[in-house]
Amino acid sequence: MPRVVFTSHLQRHVAAADCQVSAPTVAAALDAVFRAQPQARGYVLDEQGELRKHVFVFVDGRRAALADAVRADSAIHVLQALTGG
Repeated sequence: MPRVVFTSHLQRHVAAADCQVSAPTVAAALDAVFRAQPQARGYVLDEQGELRKHVFVFVDGRRAALADAVRADSAIHVLQALTGG
């Protein structure tokens, strides 16, 4: 099952434990996480169900979109974009 990991930078703002889920896409994996950890949904997704502009998802080291497929052994990393100088 794909493993969903929330980086420590994102976890400073919302509690979201790493977990394994059964899902064919990034969106389905995140939905499974949000069912178990609903407090994370509003921080990761906007009101239209899209990734917020300050959140990025990587699957197996590559930037991914919600519709992208994941494999059973994929690592899905959810992170907050860091900005500033």
